[in-house]
Order: sequence, then C-alpha cells, then structure tokens
Amino acid sequence: MTDLAHIRNFSIVAHIDHGKSTLADRLIQQTNTVAARDMKEQMLDSMDIERERGITIKAQTVRINYTAKNGEEYVLNLIDTPGHVDFAYEVSRSMRAVEGSLLVVDSTQGVEAQTLANVYHAIDAGHEIVPVLNKIDLPATDCDRVAEQIEDVIGIDASGAIRVSAKTGQGIVETLEAIITHLPAPTGDANAPLKAMLVDSWYDAYLGVIVLVRIMDGVMKKGDRVRMMQNGSVHQIERIGVFRPAMTVVDKLEPGEIGFITASIKQVRDTKVGDTITLDKAPCATALPGFKPSVPVVFCGLFPVDSSEFEDLRDAIEKLALNDASFTYEMETSAALGFGFRCGFLGLLHLEVIRDRIEREYNVELITTAPSVIYNVFMRDGTLIPLHNPADMPDMSMVDHIEEPRIKATILVPDEYLGDVLKLCQDRRGVQVDMTYAGSRALVVYDLPLNEVVFDFYDRLKSVTKGYASFDYQMMGYRTDNLVKMSILVNDEPVDALSMMVHRDRADMRGRAMVEKLKDLIPRHMFKIPIQAAIGGKVIARETLSAMRKDVTAKCYGGDATRKKKLLEKQKAGKKKMRQFGKVDIPQEAFISALKMDG
Repeated sequence: MTDLAHIRNFSIVAHIDHGKSTLADRLIQQTNTVAARDMKEQMLDSMDIERERGITIKAQTVRINYTAKNGEEYVLNLIDTPGHVDFAYEVSRSMRAVEGSLLVVDSTQGVEAQTLANVYHAIDAGHEIVPVLNKIDLPATDCDRVAEQIEDVIGIDASGAIRVSAKTGQGIVETLEAIITHLPAPTGDANAPLKAMLVDSWYDAYLGVIVLVRIMDGVMKKGDRVRMMQNGSVHQIERIGVFRPAMTVVDKLEPGEIGFITASIKQVRDTKVGDTITLDKAPCATALPGFKPSVPVVFCGLFPVDSSEFEDLRDAIEKLALNDASFTYEMETSAALGFGFRCGFLGLLHLEVIRDRIEREYNVELITTAPSVIYNVFMRDGTLIPLHNPADMPDMSMVDHIEEPRIKATILVPDEYLGDVLKLCQDRRGVQVDMTYAGSRALVVYDLPLNEVVFDFYDRLKSVTKGYASFDYQMMGYRTDNLVKMSILVNDEPVDALSMMVHRDRADMRGRAMVEKLKDLIPRHMFKIPIQAAIGGKVIARETLSAMRKDVTAKCYGGDATRKKKLLEKQKAGKKKMRQFGKVDIPQEAFISALKMDG
C-alpha cells in the first residue's frame, strides 16, 4: 500500500505548442517508466490524428514511480492536457481529478491566451501551481521577462520558476523534486465507503467500456459490485489497473490513486463523465458535484455518403460521445442526404477532429453540412419553428420575423492590437458593451451574433492579434434581425450542405466570397460549371469554372478551315450534352474550406 503522503497527482497545462507533451516524455524517460527501446516522441498522444497534427486532443494519464533525492519512493500520477480552446472541456475535467498543476510557459514566447484560460481552470479547481519555463535551450529565451510576466498577468509567484528544456532534458530532475516538495499530497480515508470520480471513459473493441477513475475515499477491488450514482446501473469489476502508459493490472486502487476499471459495460450511456462510483452494498452518502455540462457552439449535420452505412454511423457517434462529453448529437433527415445526425461541437477544430475520427476509426465516409446555430423562425400565423438547418427554411412569404442567438464575448487583448480587434467585432455585427484596462491589456466586452462567431471568428481573432488575444463567451438569448437564407447552386443544382443564414446587408459580400472560394476548390470537369449564390429566386453572385479541353484540331494540318470548324462544333455540342447529364463531385475538403471565411 502506498502511503498518501507519497502520492502526487498533477496535470501539465500550457498554451498550444509550449511543450506539454514533450515535458511529459522527459518525465517518463527520466524515471525509466518505459524501456528506452519503446520510447517515442509524444509518447502520450496515442491517436493517429494527434500525431499527424502535432496536437493533444484527449487528456492522457500515466503513473510514474520516482525515487527522490532523500531516498524515498513516490508515486506520481500525471495527466497531460490539450492546449486548444476547442478542447478546454477536456482540460477542466482533468483538473478535478488532481491536486496540482505544472504551468508550462515557453520562455521565448511568454504568457499567451490559452496559458491564461488553462491556468484559470487550474485556479478554479483549487490547485497548487508550479511555474515551469520551457525551451531554455533556444537562443531567444528570456526567463526573467517571462517570469515577471507570469507574476503581472496571472499573479503567481514565479521567482522560483523551474527552468527546463524538455527537448534536451535539462532541469527535469529539478521538476520532479519540485512536484514532490511544492504540490500537496491527496487526502482520503481508506476506511470510509467507496467514493470514486468517473474522470473519463472510452470504448475498446475487446474490453467494452474502459473507465478512468480517481479514488476519493474507500478502496476499489477486483470483483466488487459498483453502482453509478447518476443512473443507478450496477456492474461487477472484472479488471482494475493503472497506466504506465501501457495498461497494467493491479489488485486494488486506494484513496488518492488514479486508475482504470472494466466491468463488461456494453452501453456507452451507462458511464457519464463526472459521475460518482460507489459500492452497491455500502454506498457513500453524497455524490461528488460532477462537472458543469459543456455548451456546444457549432452545429452541423453529419450524413453517411452511402445511406446503408447509417447504423455504422450511429454506432460510431455513440462511442465518440462517450469518449468526448462536449460532443452532442440528435437524429435528423434531409431531402437530399437522407438520414443523419445533427451534432454540436465546441468549435471548428473540434468538428474536424470528430469527422476525421469517424472516418478513420469507424470507416464511415461522411458528408458534413455547413456549420450553423439554432434560429427561431416566427411564422405569420404566430407559430414558432426552431431552425437547426438553413436548408429547412420555410417559404419566406410565410415568415414574420427571425431571431438569432447572441453571445456576450469577453476578449483580453494587448494594447497594440486593440484597433484590429474592435474592427473585427464591428465587421461581425458586434455591439460594444464595455472596455476596461488590466495593466497593458484591454478587456473588451462585445454583444455578438453567434452565427458570425461560429465559422472562423476565433481563427481571425488569433491572426489579427498574433495569438495574444484570449476569448471567452456566454449565451445571452435571442434577438430579431434582418436575416435571409442564401443557397449555393453548382451546375444549377442547389447544394444542401452549403446553404446558410446571412444578414441581408452582408449577403452580396458573403455570396461573392463563397462562389470565388468554391471556384478554386471544386476540381475542373469536362464541361463548364456555373457556381451561383442565390437568395430566393435572385442570383446575387456567379463564377464559372471553365471546362478541361482536349485539342481536337491537333490532327488537322493543312486543308480547308472548315475541317477545324466542324471538329470544334462537334466538341461544343458534346460539352453541352455533358453539362445536361454531368454530375459535379464536390470533395469533402471543399465544404469545410469554403466555410472558413477569410475577412
């Protein structure tokens, strides 16, 4: 049994690309948790997509045994968290399972937007925080300036910040010692009734649902019958273990420990993230508070390319929703696309990742419709229709008015970029509510329409502020505005997946940008393709994609000019016929790219 005083649970938080996963690699390597021959870069990023994109999507756990300089043995449970705002939910719930955090800051870049957002998650969870200045091997490093910045902006004492290079391994032993000396040990009573937090769960084809748990009180053993307190389902534990990072079976888990259990759980719905697990026979008196549910921002339809794969898609979506609590879904049907699901995401990167995971892990080819938000459509007869998908918009002559969701956006931005941020918010139909200063940073509060934020507001905000702005928002309710449905026609056929709601004043500009973008994204065919944007029956923008041509006159040399003319006329007639029967294939990438409007 490990004494509680010799356990440390901590997470690594940082802005994107500040070196969380590399630092985790070095900690694993320094403590010989993984044999040298099995070591690889980004050890904890297990998904293909994570390795390809070089980002962390799922928080990963690993247990490390460390012998301190004082000769005592310690058990360290580390959770490596994502940095992107789209996966902030993953960060906030990992925080609830541990007592302390290593705050990694790039010593060449300083404190950035997600550094702030992620640190606030840690502070909310009541963590002890140890600042770590990474990348000191780079020539541009400036530790004193960055330490001062951490003190000014975040308000944490950074005088003793540990200086490390996760790449070369310098400062790793000091980091391990700091974890032991500065971070608190967990608390818990082994004799109390079992109380465990369900931190995460995912589906494994061989073992069923695997559940990641953090034991608060009591002891969990193999063979115990446990109950999920939210839905009352009872399961018998078959195997219990820890991650080193490979799954290692143990006999029991005690207070303060983090590990996994499997219990032949078939239904993904039985394991809700944030639930409390207790013994069926001797339950604990009160459940843990659980996690705040996440609010999806972007909605879009996912449909199988081959309608016979609908059941496979349903299966894939259910398993992913278990694994990712911030992803929501409901069934929908479309005239052009058949049966599918209307899904909610925390942002466009989240959408792309889920789409890629369904296509790779479950081999279902998908069509993704334009991301949108929910509108309230008030008809002339007084009825209200919630509109999830712009393609389902009723006839405008029957509509009285349309309401759209608004948000209150809080943006923290350094002085020099303030003008660009105000212009961006104005361009997105924002109304300024408040502006105050916190040191050299401006705090701007805007009332913005959610549908202007959904597409690429965050990407644009990052690019106009060189990544320094941080952005947070909350829903404010609905308001009436002058909105219309814009359809996109390709070769005179409406494309369901690209229809969108736009403000009437912006429709022309939005339509032009859309058709110009599609002209570059759709591959050329053997016949010419008109691409149009229309509101009702009125075309507001058009581009024509020229046909690929074969030089049919190449074999004519000499002779009468009519010979060439005849061949060209014949080709022209063939192209015309082709256009009538030709089907235009729009590649999947074109859909998402077309929707990322550049300013």
